[in-house]
Amino acid sequence: MHTLVGWHVEMEFQEEGDRTRAAAMVRLTDGTEFRAHGTANRHPSDPDQLRVGEEIAGARALMDLASQLLQKAHTEIDEVSGRTSHTIR
Repeated sequence: MHTLVGWHVEMEFQEEGDRTRAAAMVRLTDGTEFRAHGTANRHPSDPDQLRVGEEIAGARALMDLASQLLQKAHTEIDEVSGRTSHTIR
């Protein structure tokens, strides 16, 4: 059987001075939504490169989303199997 499923991740960035904040959201096909955040701080001696702050903050938000998705999956495995699964990190 071939099933095609798509997720869309929304990312927003806010920059204030030397700090970049990222907010990420994904909505799964079962209607579950996960939201996550990440931050990056530019050292005062570093050049002003907004894209780099977005990449770091965005990556941290996506890592948070990944952790939440793994937890959800393992909870579902545990409910069906009746035993405790172990997250691979």
